[in-house]
Amino acid sequence: MPSNAVRIVARILWILPAILIFLTLNQAKVALDLRATWEEGTPATADVLVFENSNRADVTYGYVSLQVLLPDGQTLTKEKMSLPHSLLPRLEGQETLAVRVRPGAAQEIVIAQLMPTHWLIAASQAGISFLGALLFFAGVFWWNRYLKKN
Repeated sequence: MPSNAVRIVARILWILPAILIFLTLNQAKVALDLRATWEEGTPATADVLVFENSNRADVTYGYVSLQVLLPDGQTLTKEKMSLPHSLLPRLEGQETLAVRVRPGAAQEIVIAQLMPTHWLIAASQAGISFLGALLFFAGVFWWNRYLKKN
């Protein structure tokens, strides 16, 4: 006969599939936003203001700050735009970048040379987290069912 503590833990574990579903939806939205800016955005050239790439063993991070002159004469500046760490070396040493811009969108700027890979990373993360959610759901469902029977 399982103890009360085991039953409580089994119930609390339902949070994990829910978190993974939330992560799936978030990453799917990122992938869709990237694709929408790529397809509907205006082609432009961005000046690289800051490029930071840290490869320390304890902390790896990187970002790029861009300034884009829009066709209507306005300037769009994106400070500390985080990118997947594996993509940052592709931008190193460049002073200008071809971009697609969609002001006001969730993903306002998409860097042309990174787009296919950036989109694939976001879509893959959505798929992997969905698979994880399914596996955790099955495991938690099975465990709770087992505890209910015994």
